[in-house]
Amino acid sequence: MFAAVLLLVTGCLAIFQGIAAIANDDVYARIGSYVFEFDLTAWGWIHLIVGIIVVLTGVGLFAGSNLARGAGIALAGISVILNFMWLPYQPWWSIIIIAIDVFIIWALCTSWTHATD
Repeated sequence: MFAAVLLLVTGCLAIFQGIAAIANDDVYARIGSYVFEFDLTAWGWIHLIVGIIVVLTGVGLFAGSNLARGAGIALAGISVILNFMWLPYQPWWSIIIIAIDVFIIWALCTSWTHATD
């Protein structure tokens, strides 16, 4: 339940982050020069698409799907990487989302019980 709620929250936040980057390129300003330099519109689409998939995975977790559990672990890992690459634009926000993603991975991995038939 904890991971499902966190997935829904981080998914919604990623959607809002993506919409903000797509709608107005001057919402975010890059701090310094980094290797991971993409156009903000491209970053906006990346965050929007990943956010939608994360929200759908959170809904799947509420339904009790083991497929959603595996997808949640994978998506939280992808989100960690994307937010690491997003550090030049929003460093504090990225660190917070990375920490939440680590909690998601932890919650999904520690509560996974295998059914013995």
